Amino acid sequence: MTHDHDLVLRPTAAQAEAALNPPPGRTGGDLVVETLAGLGATTVFGLSGRPAPGLSDALSRSDLRYVGLRAENNAAFAADAHGRVTGEAAPLLLSAGPGALTSLAALQEAAAASAPVLGISSQIPAAGLGGGRHGYLHELPDQAASFRGVVKSVHTARTQSQIPSAIAEAWRSALTAPHGPVWVEIPQDVLRAPTPIPVVTGVDATPEELVPRPELTAVAADLLSRAARPAIVAGGGVVRADASKKLRRLAELLRAPVVTTFGGKGAFPWTHPLSLRSWLEDRRTTDFLEDADVLLVVGSGLGELSSNHHTFRPRGRIVQIEADLGKLESNHPALGIHADARLALQALLETVTEREDPAAPERVRALLDEVADRIAAQDLTVEQEVLASVRRALPADSPSFWDMTVLTSWAWSAFDAKGPNRMHSAQGAGGPGYAFPAALGAAVADPTRPVLAVSGAGGALYSVAELATARQYGLNVTWIVVDDGGPGASLTDPSVRAAATEPTRPDYVALAESFGVPGVRTTPQTLEADLAKALASAGPSVVVLPAVLRLFAPTHAG
Repeated sequence: MTHDHDLVLRPTAAQAEAALNPPPGRTGGDLVVETLAGLGATTVFGLSGRPAPGLSDALSRSDLRYVGLRAENNAAFAADAHGRVTGEAAPLLLSAGPGALTSLAALQEAAAASAPVLGISSQIPAAGLGGGRHGYLHELPDQAASFRGVVKSVHTARTQSQIPSAIAEAWRSALTAPHGPVWVEIPQDVLRAPTPIPVVTGVDATPEELVPRPELTAVAADLLSRAARPAIVAGGGVVRADASKKLRRLAELLRAPVVTTFGGKGAFPWTHPLSLRSWLEDRRTTDFLEDADVLLVVGSGLGELSSNHHTFRPRGRIVQIEADLGKLESNHPALGIHADARLALQALLETVTEREDPAAPERVRALLDEVADRIAAQDLTVEQEVLASVRRALPADSPSFWDMTVLTSWAWSAFDAKGPNRMHSAQGAGGPGYAFPAALGAAVADPTRPVLAVSGAGGALYSVAELATARQYGLNVTWIVVDDGGPGASLTDPSVRAAATEPTRPDYVALAESFGVPGVRTTPQTLEADLAKALASAGPSVVVLPAVLRLFAPTHAG
């Protein structure tokens, strides 16, 4: 049976020639590289000098750029950031066993942040798969099992003919909303063996669109149009879906104040009259959201950090738009719309009725004034000035990447990202060592703009090996290290006792210079000038700020 609409991909003359007369010496590794190139990849990440077995020669025969980092976890962080800033799946090539397992913490962050990373790992020879104890180097009974609870999907290619389809399927999975990391395993003997399979020239892995159900958006539009006090929470799903402009138009139609989550920084203009900014850890913002009679939550699961540590108790109706099915109504009952944020917001824009509410901007200003008064009463001038200096020195269009440190906690609430997809942190999974290798990945994606990384003294120790990477590739990354004495130096909760938190740490300026990377020691008063100079200079640089910064008092405990 045939159909007129059946799609048949016919090869071009060049493709037919390549298929009939493949270049000599090709292996299973070439099938991997050719498939990635066919899908549109231009850059792949991995370990410096040691791609997965069977891939080194194949990479040398391709036009793909291989960026090697010094540790697998850092390579995965770099791929995560590359995926975030480009919106495309970032290939990550690793070897089996320890190499693969070392990437897990970074892949957890990619999963939490919906960053599209395509992990491809070698495996022990195909004859050893299945859980037997054959004594192969790097052997695990079931390596894939370690990844199933972390990534979106796991794929195994046991033969060469399975490689293109397995990688294409994984690519599609990574880029179908919600974006996320995926994992492909290929036995090393399959990668290394000569292949009779023609050159891969035609690969289709178009992501599936996650379209909202119209009956749900109709009800949501009616609720929002008739609301007396609507409000909006904009999460990372808005950024990942490139839906910030649609969000702004909807907020303006509804006259609805908008707060952005820490993962959604920049999704709504910071200085807009309807912007509640990001003060989610302030009780006044929590009260404001609880008072909304209809709360639209877009691209957020209202998790711990987005709900003021689960103290949020809504009194009105919630409409939740979320691409991750598991997050729908996971914390609060809602009209749940399982959809990509961009498509769902477009449906609402086509059906809502414009509201009039001249008092909405006044209520927003009153709230922000109350928040400012609370912070001003805590004698935190140095901390606020440090953050303001970073903002003034950093070009508006430059991305920034932040480790889990006190200055990052300030930035979550008080830093103007100047646009969507420009501020990134490890707040999804909360692991250390994210900022610097992630910034390197972003600099690889766009070498025309300086990139900022921010770490504390403890987090920086996870990443110092990548100074070699930054220097090797001449990447335009400036790394602020807040030398605060290491983990625990800024603990403010008297009920928490620090343990072993005074690590011996290096002179970060001397360490940077030993790698050939310029370093400077600064002060809160000279930070802006020193940082601006470093950002304006080509190549990597390190700015060390010796300071113990304090965080504003929490409001969720009392």
